[in-house]
Amino acid sequence: MNKLSNDEKKYLLSTIRDVQNFPKPGILFKDITTLLGDKDAFKFLLDHLENRYKNANLDYIVGIESRGFILGAPLADRLNIAFVPIRKPHKLPYMTISQKYSLEYGFDEIEMHVDAFEKVQNPNVLLVDDLIATGGTAKAACELILKVGANLKEACFLLNLVDLNGVKELEKYCPIYSILEV
Repeated sequence: MNKLSNDEKKYLLSTIRDVQNFPKPGILFKDITTLLGDKDAFKFLLDHLENRYKNANLDYIVGIESRGFILGAPLADRLNIAFVPIRKPHKLPYMTISQKYSLEYGFDEIEMHVDAFEKVQNPNVLLVDDLIATGGTAKAACELILKVGANLKEACFLLNLVDLNGVKELEKYCPIYSILEV
């Protein structure tokens, strides 16, 4: 599966805006809305992801609320496979399974429909999100996918915040692909 060249990575990174002190003081927020608003950059990103995964024998793409939807749904369309959302509690209308995960102070939870992968036996799944930081949400998503018996082929992130070491949390579940590392 292909990766981007350093020049291609620089191009994509140049379309992502840094926002100081958001959502709280001391945080440097990576704002991907500027990449999404650049039709050429967004097409380039989706072309790359389509090329990377077109022969990966995937049945589903799972996106984590909400920016994982923005990347995962169009990729699923391009690959002609199904898209499954993982959401915060009480956002999905049918029966769900859930997974709790730790935060710095307390816990949070994500959910997925119990029948999300029912149409394919032993489905091959790609997890997609915009960013991996500490890895808590992504780890919970991996656990949900595996809990229902799917084959988690890879987790893909547009950005990996390397200093926060979230990838280390996920490596025991599946291979990880980070398009950009910052």
